[in-house]
Amino acid sequence: MTVEVSARRRKDIVDALRRGAVPANGLDALAVGLDRFATALDEDLARVSGGGSVFKAVRGEYGAGKTFFTRWLGERAKRRGFAVAEVQVSELETPLHRMETVYRRLVEQLTTEQFAPSALRPVLDGWIFALEEDVLAAGTVAEADADGLDRAVGELLERRLADISRSTPGFAAALRGYRAAIASGDQATAGGLAAWLGGQPHVAASARRAAGVKGDLDHFGALSFLQGLLTVLRDSGHPGLLLVLDEVETLQRVRSDARDKALNALRQLVDDIYAGRFPGLFLLITGTPAFFDGQQGVQRLAPLAQRLATDFGPEPRWDNPRATQLRLPGFTEADLVQLGMRVRDIYGSARVSDVADDAYLGELARAVAGRLGGQVGVAPRVYLKKLVADVFDRVDQFADWNPREHYALTLRSDELTEVERNAASADDVDLTL
Repeated sequence: MTVEVSARRRKDIVDALRRGAVPANGLDALAVGLDRFATALDEDLARVSGGGSVFKAVRGEYGAGKTFFTRWLGERAKRRGFAVAEVQVSELETPLHRMETVYRRLVEQLTTEQFAPSALRPVLDGWIFALEEDVLAAGTVAEADADGLDRAVGELLERRLADISRSTPGFAAALRGYRAAIASGDQATAGGLAAWLGGQPHVAASARRAAGVKGDLDHFGALSFLQGLLTVLRDSGHPGLLLVLDEVETLQRVRSDARDKALNALRQLVDDIYAGRFPGLFLLITGTPAFFDGQQGVQRLAPLAQRLATDFGPEPRWDNPRATQLRLPGFTEADLVQLGMRVRDIYGSARVSDVADDAYLGELARAVAGRLGGQVGVAPRVYLKKLVADVFDRVDQFADWNPREHYALTLRSDELTEVERNAASADDVDLTL
């Protein structure tokens, strides 16, 4: 599959791979083995765009590509106008049983195709603009009638947030206060109310008084705030939100009481999605097979296990991409070589293509996997980092440099992640290709 990539995105992709990071964009060009999920996931995104809600769970061992998968899906969602947020679940900073912390991180990481995190202020401003445009399009108020326009926008705001106002009147009050502060040019109050809407604690009392709101967000209020955020996103031109809860398997390592609370919070969130409480939400969680199948994870709570139950056969190619759980089997050596070929095309150097031919890409893939204990699934990040920074860059810059003659593969412990270090042998060994 050939994917057109602009010159700027080519540079961004290559720079990220050189650093050993997942590129921020252009992931379609690197998506090896994900085509089989694309149709079903696009159907899910379309359902969410139409006012539905979707829950999916992605399972894979460490190094199977879960982070890449979620960011690849995030790109597809943004192209449809979605907002996207990726939240790392953590016992201390983002415990799942305290949804106020999850909501706060969600807003901090909120991004759209046009705006980097946090995109809350641009979304709020776009929402106000959309309300005004809808009022003017109705033809009942003239643009020159400032007072009439203000009243009409306020009435439309109340209608749009009627359901949310009944359950969380503070959210609607803060939105009214935010709109009033923007209209009067009071940026300090607007910023404080935007922070309060984002679940931030310790917002200035003066800002809260201006909108008639008080207190900080709690677990149950956060769920209502999420409903309000989805409404604002929809009315500002974003048909949905893709929320990724990453590394949910960390729940296995927390105290048993906190783990039980977190699992029950996840079960409640899944039930709310299935009940239609969050129209416009696509919730995606990631975890290891041990989390989904082990007694310290999902299986610890039978109702949650029932909701996530998916039958996987011995052949991943027959997995159902419409199922609740999606399995990432990890990379094979052939996948690594195909990935290397795509990166070589993106690099865009004729000499690199001649010198680092397909055979050499295979040699390097085998060497990297060998240094990582034969665990090919752990190898992609290191393989691409070495390929770009150690091989392609040198071939491109030095006319007489040849990797088969001048390059010795070395993996240092300080350049590996914990999972990669565990896979690698204890001593550094130079492998000359």
